[in-house]
Amino acid sequence: MATLEIHGKTFEVDGDGFLTDPSIWNEDVAKLFAEADGITELNDKHWAIIKIIRDNFEEKGNAPMVRTICKETGLKLKDIYELFPLGPARGACRVAGLPKPDGCV
Repeated sequence: MATLEIHGKTFEVDGDGFLTDPSIWNEDVAKLFAEADGITELNDKHWAIIKIIRDNFEEKGNAPMVRTICKETGLKLKDIYELFPLGPARGACRVAGLPKPDGCV
């Protein structure tokens, strides 16, 4: 099992840097992972995306399709990439504390 250390806190992650235990996620963890990805501050748009991803994961056990994220937030795909430069899967899902998505997010 790999680990990731951010500001003295250590997290168990998979080979791609995703949390292996999504139940340890909280807003502080999100801020740390975002910072590790080069996002200095999470704004309301970031949190809206994270909430949709977390809610979908808790309800259905997986990440929502990017189309769902766009529809529910009113953001375009390019906006999501501006907020999460690593993209909806690698960036947003990772900051939201999900395991690595299997398919296309």
